[in-house]
Amino acid sequence: MLATLFALSLAALVAPIVMWRLGPKGFYVIALAPTAALVWLLTHWPTDGPRVESVTWIPRLHMTLEMRLDTLSAVLGVLILGIGALVLCYCANYFDAMRPRVAVFGGEMLAFAAAMFGLVTSDNMLVLYVFWEATTILSFLLVGFYGIRASSRRAATQALLVTTLGGLAMLGGIIALGTKTGSYLLSDLVAHPPAASVYVDLAVAAILIGALSKSAIVPLHFWLPGAMAAPTPVSAYLHAAAMVKAGVYLVARLAPGFATLPVWQVMVLGLGALTMLIGGWRSLRELDLKLILAFGTVSQLGFLMVLLGFGDANVALAGITMLVAHAMFKASLFMVVGIIDHSTGTRDLRKLARLGQKMPVLALIAAVAAASMAGLPFTFGFVAKEAAFGTIWTSGALPEWQSHGIDLVLLTGAIITMAYTTRFLWGAFGRKVRPGPSLAVTRALRPAPMFLLPPAVLAVAGIGSAFSAGLLGKVFERYADTLPTWGHPIEHLGLWHGLGLPLLFSTVAMVGGISMFLVVRALRDHLFVRPAVVNADRIYDAALRAVDAASLAVTRSTQRGSLPITQGVILVTAVVVPMTALFAGARSVIEPQGFDAATQGVVSVLMLAAAIGVVVLRNRLAAVIAIGLNGYGCVVLFARHGAPDLALTQALVETLTLVIFVLVLRKLPAESPARTRGAAPTTRAVRVTVATAVGASVAVLSVFAAAARSSRPLHEIIPDVAYRVGHGANAVNVLLVDIRAWDTLGEISVLIVAATGVASMVFRNRRFGAAPRVADATSIGDTHPSDRTTWLLGSDLRDPRHRSLVLEATTRLVFPTMVVLSVFFFYTGHNAPGGGFAGGLTMGLALVLRYLAGGRYELGEALPVEAGTILGTGLAISAGTAVTSLFLGAPALSSAMVELTLPVLGEVKVVTALFFDLGIYLIVVGLVLDILRSLGARLDVESGA
Repeated sequence: MLATLFALSLAALVAPIVMWRLGPKGFYVIALAPTAALVWLLTHWPTDGPRVESVTWIPRLHMTLEMRLDTLSAVLGVLILGIGALVLCYCANYFDAMRPRVAVFGGEMLAFAAAMFGLVTSDNMLVLYVFWEATTILSFLLVGFYGIRASSRRAATQALLVTTLGGLAMLGGIIALGTKTGSYLLSDLVAHPPAASVYVDLAVAAILIGALSKSAIVPLHFWLPGAMAAPTPVSAYLHAAAMVKAGVYLVARLAPGFATLPVWQVMVLGLGALTMLIGGWRSLRELDLKLILAFGTVSQLGFLMVLLGFGDANVALAGITMLVAHAMFKASLFMVVGIIDHSTGTRDLRKLARLGQKMPVLALIAAVAAASMAGLPFTFGFVAKEAAFGTIWTSGALPEWQSHGIDLVLLTGAIITMAYTTRFLWGAFGRKVRPGPSLAVTRALRPAPMFLLPPAVLAVAGIGSAFSAGLLGKVFERYADTLPTWGHPIEHLGLWHGLGLPLLFSTVAMVGGISMFLVVRALRDHLFVRPAVVNADRIYDAALRAVDAASLAVTRSTQRGSLPITQGVILVTAVVVPMTALFAGARSVIEPQGFDAATQGVVSVLMLAAAIGVVVLRNRLAAVIAIGLNGYGCVVLFARHGAPDLALTQALVETLTLVIFVLVLRKLPAESPARTRGAAPTTRAVRVTVATAVGASVAVLSVFAAAARSSRPLHEIIPDVAYRVGHGANAVNVLLVDIRAWDTLGEISVLIVAATGVASMVFRNRRFGAAPRVADATSIGDTHPSDRTTWLLGSDLRDPRHRSLVLEATTRLVFPTMVVLSVFFFYTGHNAPGGGFAGGLTMGLALVLRYLAGGRYELGEALPVEAGTILGTGLAISAGTAVTSLFLGAPALSSAMVELTLPVLGEVKVVTALFFDLGIYLIVVGLVLDILRSLGARLDVESGA
């Protein structure tokens, strides 16, 4: 299964290349991929029980690739792969010319087939959800094929929003059930369902929301007719045989364990029956052949939900039979509509007349497929409906009055189905009242035989399956056996069950459907004059408008263009919410302790004085320095408590932060502007209050968090774990580059994105490349530096008023030392204070010194490489360590220690995490360089300095 899934995914990547080389005929070539997968499936049919494959992925998150192929998933697999191959062959004649979008379309269709195959074979619910959302994204791309059309964009967005929100609800239910049962495997969940409770009811309801949204069940049905803006092959595959079956599949999979829950019966049986009636009635209102089939699909999806969610073995057998029959006849009919549209240029049944005379073969194919949809004798649809009518009436899964009521509702739905089926055939191929063919039919081109072959194969399969009902029934019964029989033995499928209630219901459905068609046709001008009173599509639009209005209202009230107000709202929320939760709940008893040494008291007094100074000082630079004193006070406290690594990092960060503040403050007035009298004290008091509250809340939360510890503190075991697992004595560095390397990789990725965004805003129009060099300045007419040998070349281009000989001389002495110290921190960080982060910060401060001494041209001389290149290289190195370990057969971001004996150095031990740390080193250097070139050199250029 995993090999098949991988092969389909690889074929999806290669498909656009094949399509572009071969043109539309390339669809025949890429159709070989699902065909080969279908052959594998048929030759590995699970006759002796489910086939299981398992691959460990992320065990701590229960993300294990548990693949399970049983009868239900195998049947869905046949539909996904078989109909997928036929639809791809159909595309070879549907698309007249090759365009880039068509080439990508072929790859997307194959990717969708792979995602659906992964969905129906996944036993792990979390992995199933991944494939579930993959189908959502791919359906968005396929429905939005005609991206230049507003209708296509709207339909794709609508389908994405509805199914994604349903999927998020389903994820919540999956996590809730997995947490409750201790297993995320569908097989375990169905075999050992949790006891009924409010918790379980809510979890099951959340999962069903996802299933109902994917299968277009009322009230989430409106996205499916809108998705008809997609090309017909998409409708024939996604909306007839594949995507919409995902929700039905999930209901069928969970029914053995949860069908007896009241919430299940209301949502699945109640909404399913309502959907059958509403969808069928809406199909009688439409004039577009494709929309008639779309609302008919909605109706029959409701029918399938009732059958497969009923919780009875015999009804489930009828349900899986209808599932297969529906996929065949509905995909065939969608392809027929595509041929009509392709040949005549219209799908409006008012513009089609006597098309059956023009295209008799196409009319015959449509009639055979439509007969199965209407449930006429000698079709597979007839076999399924007969089985459904008989088994629901006698089922013991529900009280007798409920079973009879549901059966009568389904009979009503069958009558409507017969009516819109007759209307579809009459509208597309009938003679109607015209004396001759319509203009569209007269100009129509006869379809090629290969264009007719895919729908013909499915239509004929609907007849052949009916005569093979007994053999297919034995296959389907393996799934039906997973549900209770409620005292009735399994009733085998057959083309003829004799005279009885099912035949009576079928006869009533046929006669009643034709009568309804005649009545609707005669009274259409009176029945459908006014739009529907309740329209889900209009409700959807109204909901979006309401959300937009609410978001604007919230934005107007909170985002008022004032940075202090915005920041104040955030800070007040950060204080009120956690503190309210803290004092409203149970709290641990705290035992505050005094200072351990006089050093702590002295440093605390200095930090408090600096904090007060920030409040009273109006000079911006003085206030920034006062803030820096608080940071350096933390450095002393870290060092005092035996954390030299944290102290070193804090000192470097604080120094770099001060430099950044100074770079920005150069372009601001020295002092804050004076406010109007009376306003300043109030504003300052509010700011002081908020700041004090934030600081106090952080301190209180920290104290209570420490007091709430009930197990052994991590700091007692981390050093030992760091040495044994990460081969390093510096626990902080080992945590960053080994034990929690995934966190670090995510953090540096976010850091790069943030740095790029900030620098881009500073540059306004576009990012600069590498920093300007002295040679560049010479070429544009700047003063040429003297020919004498000099180290700080950039300083010769600065205005003498801005030069400092003391700073230049100091830089010449200190810069090499800082570079060596940076490399030292990097190499020794695994066992001593330092690491890639500290080393990068040290190198960054060295670059800061060069910039302050030599100006913007000195940056180009110090490091003539673009900052983005350094950032990208660092991220590539860090991420590459994850891939490298996978290729070596180890988990991602694994580390190992390599021992070498060198001639001069002797025995050397190298930990592979050093390469990950190298990436961090480069990212920090690139980030500092980006800051200097954006907040420093770029502002110098704009100000003319």
